[in-house]
Amino acid sequence: MYKKIGILGGTFDPPHYGHLSISKISLKKLKLNYVIWAITKKSPFKKKAVIPLDKRIKLSKNIVKNYKKIIIKSFDAQIKSSKTINLIKYLKKKNKKTEYFFLIGSDNLINFHKWKSWKQILKQSKIVVIPRRGFIQKSLNSKAYRGKEKSKFLLLKSKMVNISSSKIRENYLKYKN
Repeated sequence: MYKKIGILGGTFDPPHYGHLSISKISLKKLKLNYVIWAITKKSPFKKKAVIPLDKRIKLSKNIVKNYKKIIIKSFDAQIKSSKTINLIKYLKKKNKKTEYFFLIGSDNLINFHKWKSWKQILKQSKIVVIPRRGFIQKSLNSKAYRGKEKSKFLLLKSKMVNISSSKIRENYLKYKN
């Protein structure tokens, strides 16, 4: 059976209701069978995670407990990598009759051209861009979007999600100290 699966990848440090909102919007608008939250131990673009991986997985499962179409998983140990291209290749090899939709916020589109094998990612999956306040114009001017690969991106129209793991972490660390 042919499936449509969304992948929301990241450190989820911490997971929040913005992640849930993005997932629900994508499930509905793209008619996905389900969304996988692919939680990685560490982002290549960030410092060490503040919250340990096992706790981030537990917090994520708690957020999505009422949503059967959202699956929480960490693939780092299986694929020995936290790179998106390796995750997508792994999933495609396991599920040949599946179309993958990699979900990113418009803030991530700005530096998408810096991701390992970003052009290969575009060949292997559809990139769904969800608007984030303050990043839409910058993302439309990004190197990846301005190039000939522009047609590989699907810009999803939705209410803007204005929650950021970075801001939550920043506030947490501010009040922790």
